[in-house]
Amino acid sequence: MRSFFNKLPFILLFVCSLAHAQEKVLTKEEAIAMVLENNLDIQVARNTKKIDENNADILNSGYLPTVSGNASGSIDKQNSEGILANGDVRSAEGAETRRYSAAVNVNYTLFDGLGRYYNYKSFQERSEQSELEVRQTIETTILQLFTVYYEAARLTENTNTLEQALEISKDRLKRAQYQFEFGQNTGLDVLNAEVDINTDSINLLNSRQQLRNTMRDLNLILNRDLSAQFEADTTVNFVPGLQMEGMYNEAQMNNVRLQIAEKNINMGRYDIKVARSGYLPTIGLTGTYGWNESNNNSPLAFVLQNTSTGVTGAINLTWNLFDGGTTITGIKNAKIAYKNQEIAKRQIQLEVERDIRNAWDSYTNALYVLEVQEKNLQTNQNNFTRTDERYKLGQVTSIEFRQAQLNLLNAELAKSQAKYNAKLAELQMLQVSGQLLNVEF
Repeated sequence: MRSFFNKLPFILLFVCSLAHAQEKVLTKEEAIAMVLENNLDIQVARNTKKIDENNADILNSGYLPTVSGNASGSIDKQNSEGILANGDVRSAEGAETRRYSAAVNVNYTLFDGLGRYYNYKSFQERSEQSELEVRQTIETTILQLFTVYYEAARLTENTNTLEQALEISKDRLKRAQYQFEFGQNTGLDVLNAEVDINTDSINLLNSRQQLRNTMRDLNLILNRDLSAQFEADTTVNFVPGLQMEGMYNEAQMNNVRLQIAEKNINMGRYDIKVARSGYLPTIGLTGTYGWNESNNNSPLAFVLQNTSTGVTGAINLTWNLFDGGTTITGIKNAKIAYKNQEIAKRQIQLEVERDIRNAWDSYTNALYVLEVQEKNLQTNQNNFTRTDERYKLGQVTSIEFRQAQLNLLNAELAKSQAKYNAKLAELQMLQVSGQLLNVEF
């Protein structure tokens, strides 16, 4: 059993190096391009935008005329008998009458109280709002993407750090075995080293499992094969020159939630005008071009065949003087809905102000924590270097060496966590300010 644990670090390192040799680095730019093209939520948002663009087209505006065609034909057979003026009686059995007609009708509304005009404007606002919703979906998806991407990067760094810790424990075990063979220590140091190797091996295995799970999560967001292997880029670059006042001003102008709320207010304003159009008359034009033919083989008929063609046109005015209160009720409800939209915008303004201030505090605090963790890492690196030298000289115990090693390991893990926390805090702030899509990642 001891032989197995002695070989376990070599097995893990071999598997790790083999896996890394087969994996390709997935850059941030490639991840963004992939998610913009493949992500299902973004595809649905874009399809919804296309529907709203179709609704805002001139073909759906009501400004174009309607043209319809109709045709009919009938055959009528009858037995008839008639008395002429001179007293003669004539009869016709199975007298057949054929009638044919065809017409093209054109209808056009000249004026409908401006209802269609404001409906058309409302559709245009909705189309622009739909574009903002696509942007909102993209921002949310990209933030989700980098939350998972940076988690994969953090776990990659953690795995590398744990591999180094395992290598250190492996060297320590060899040193303890040599010292035990030459009688310089007891077998307890060897057992302690083996226990620490087991602990480091388990931590490394768990970290690799978490990394594989996170990679599958990222592949899901990218809408690609869940088993696709890659390496995350662990480089983190922060956006320089960010200022609280600038972020707040940008949020007031560019926050997508505020812009969507403004579109809702505009549509509410148009809804009121559409409802008011019910007070005004509707003026329309109608025109028809028709053809009619009738054939009658009855000897009693005065005309055996009749054919006519012609054009008719008319202008009509409809004024609903009172519709039972439907228009009045519609206007009242539209005004209430408009007020609700204004209230909703004020609420969103307060939330955005809160979010940007919270995001800025989280960002600055995360940067400070990162700075502290970097200094702490440097201190622990110096401490471990000294402890390692003294351990080789036999001036510190294996327990003290292990404690210095754990302190360094924890400092490295904490610094890595702080780095990615700071970057995610920055991205969240940029999203609230409406600048997420305008920066390099």
